[in-house]
Order: sequence, then C-alpha cells, then structure tokens
Amino acid sequence: MRTIFSAALMLASLTILAGPAGAEVKPGDLITPKEAGKVADLVSPGNLVLVKQGMQMKIVPTGRLDWPPPYKTATEKYSSQVQLGDQGELKNYVAGQPFPLLDANDPQCATKVMWNFSYRPLYTDDVDVRDVEMASYAAGTGAADPVAHVVIGHFAFYNNVGRVEVPPTPTDPEALGPKIRYRFGAYPCLEPAELRGFGFVRYRNLDSSIEDNAWYYNPHSRLKRRVSPTTLSDTMGILPDMGGGGASTYANNLDPDSFFGFAAKIEDYTYKLLGEKPMLACVHAENSPAKPCPFDGSRTICPENWELRRLFVIEADAKKIALLSSGVSIPKRILYIDSEGWFITASDQYDRDGQLWKTIATFNAYRDRPVPDARVAIYPFNRMFQTALVDENIQNGFSTVIYTPGRQPEEHECWYINMGVVSKPFFEPTAMERRGH
Repeated sequence: MRTIFSAALMLASLTILAGPAGAEVKPGDLITPKEAGKVADLVSPGNLVLVKQGMQMKIVPTGRLDWPPPYKTATEKYSSQVQLGDQGELKNYVAGQPFPLLDANDPQCATKVMWNFSYRPLYTDDVDVRDVEMASYAAGTGAADPVAHVVIGHFAFYNNVGRVEVPPTPTDPEALGPKIRYRFGAYPCLEPAELRGFGFVRYRNLDSSIEDNAWYYNPHSRLKRRVSPTTLSDTMGILPDMGGGGASTYANNLDPDSFFGFAAKIEDYTYKLLGEKPMLACVHAENSPAKPCPFDGSRTICPENWELRRLFVIEADAKKIALLSSGVSIPKRILYIDSEGWFITASDQYDRDGQLWKTIATFNAYRDRPVPDARVAIYPFNRMFQTALVDENIQNGFSTVIYTPGRQPEEHECWYINMGVVSKPFFEPTAMERRGH
C-alpha cells in the first residue's frame, strides 16, 4: 500500500509539472484584461469575469504541495478500509485522506473527490483563524468606499474525527457519543460597532440524516437563537429575524455554506466528474496579508501569483430532499479542487434558472508560517493557508473579499493550525453569548 501510494503521488506531481500541451501562458506572463483570452480555458467562467473586469494574474512556475507528515502517515494506515455507502456516505473512516487512489472510470469518483476535499490536509484537528476581515464593494465603487467592513475575532474549527496531531487522536470520544463530526464558530464580531458581539456557531453530525445545528447571537436583542438550515445557504448580510432590519450597511455575498469554498453537507448533493485538467490557481501566494486589487476597485486580490495546477472539476447538484428541507438557495455549483492540496481553488454558483450567478476565487499559500514575521504560528513543515477568498455576484458586480489574515489588526499571524489553541467549550452557544455581551 505504501509503495502504491507513493507512486501515485509522484505520478500526480510529474503530470502537474509537465503542464498542458500548447498552453497559452508561461511563467513570467502578466495577464491583464487585454490578455483574458489567453486564460479563457484555464480558469472557471466566473473567474474569467474577474480577469476581464481588472484582476491581474502573475503566472509563476508550478510548485509542489507535500502533505503534513502526520496526515500522510494516517492515510497510509487507514485509507484501505474506507468505503462509500449506497447514499454516498462515508464508512469506516478514521483519519488521513479517505481515497488516495482514484479512478476516473469509477462512477463514485466525484463523490470520493468531495470526501477527499472534506477531509483535506489543510487542518485536521483544530484551527483558529483570528481577526478575519471582510470587505464588500458594489460595482463602480472604490477601495475607500466599501459598502461594508467587518472584522470577526475567530473563525475556528474543532474536529472530532480524523485527528492526527493533537490528542485525543485519531477520534475524540464526542464522535462516538453525540456523534458530532466537527464544531465551527465565527465570533465575536469586532467591527462595526453596531454589530459588535455578533456570533455564529455550527455543528456537523456524522449521521447524514441529522441536519446541522446552528445558532446566532444577536447583540441588539442580547439573545442567542437557534436557526434553521435554510439560513446556512443564505448570505449573512441581511438577518431580519435577528433584528438586522435589512440594513444594507452589513450586506455581503458570502453564505455559511460557501465558507472556504464549500461548507455544505457532502450528503446533500450529487456529484459528477466533469474532468481533471490543467488550470490556473493561486496556490503559492506572494502576499500575506493579501493585497486588494487596485484595478477593479478592490473587488478582488491582485496582482498575485497563479500557476498551472491539475484540478478536479466537479458538478455539485443539490438533492431534491435538500432543496425541500433546507431551502438550498444555490442548487448547482461547479467546484475546482486542487489534486495535491485538496482545497477548492474556484467555485461557480448557478441560480434556480440555471444562470451563472456568483463566482468564488480562493488565494492560497504554502509555507511554514502564515506571515513572514510570525513568532508563534511557526511549523516544523510547510502547511497550506488560505490568504483570501473573493465571492462576487457577477450579475450585478457586488463583491465580498475575505482576508485571512486581515490587513488591519496588529496581531496578524492569524492561522493557528493543530496547536490545541481552541477546545470544545469555545464552541458552546453559551460561550458565544457570554463573549458577545
């Protein structure tokens, strides 16, 4: 198994480094709107719109992404026992990548790709992403005139399964009792003052028949409230049920199901493999914190490094039961997933009329620290980080940019991965409520 696994990684690396025959871009090129035609087949249709409106791309040589050694060891140890159930659910998973060997002719290949993404090597045990900055811009506005500017103290996860570095490993007992797969928290809101204290907590269950549990804390009413799954697929900008009053001041594009590219339940969608092809992605970002693009009113990140990667292109269609029970507002997504790092590099989202509605572009880095001057978040091996995410409504040009790390906070090490800095009590709704007060 170890030999086959290593050979597969080497083959994938060589394929990526070789690049596509007849590629119209090469390292050293700077892609501007005038050269957008050169990358028309190398980026998603939605990301192409971003290039045409001003997002510049610096083409750099393709680099390699090595998995963290503990994750690689767990994959070799446990992957041979993992299977898919009749409904696409994951069975016998312990830790590491569920399906390191994939066959494009396998009818379940696309679903296996999605489970590989879901249990990706980015963070396996816990992560605390601090001082996350969100800025939203309408088409035609400039960097000095954002529609909204929000800073959130923590974006954090605690995983109960697949743990490889921080005890308890590989499984927290909570996964065996309540069967909670992971806990996620985004709180407290630090800016603007009107939203100070706002928070969001979400639990994902191992049982696919159980909907995610989620709570908001509203600083206006000073109450926490459990919310329906419908909220998870809607943008967080207007929350009339939480006293927001529909104020456009806090508008943004991003919905909780699109955090980090895709955060919905894997079992709520059916998947189709559209191809595995060389495409451009930002994987070795030069700047951290990311720099707003000066050529499109800060609606994206640019200029930044982009390189040819071997990506899986997956069509994700919401199941009818998900559309009916949880009110999924994005029935179709086309996801672009890096075949080494297993993170989403881009996502195009389609509305109920089948029209391209929104596009996501992620900006990622691979190094042993999230920022050059880090003093605490320094790792013994390179890790993968997301430096920014762009979520733009291409129908009206409204864009939200997520900066990780944020540009303004003094403490900008931001990514604390598998360091045990967050524990389960942090994700209790009552803890969110206390912090919000």
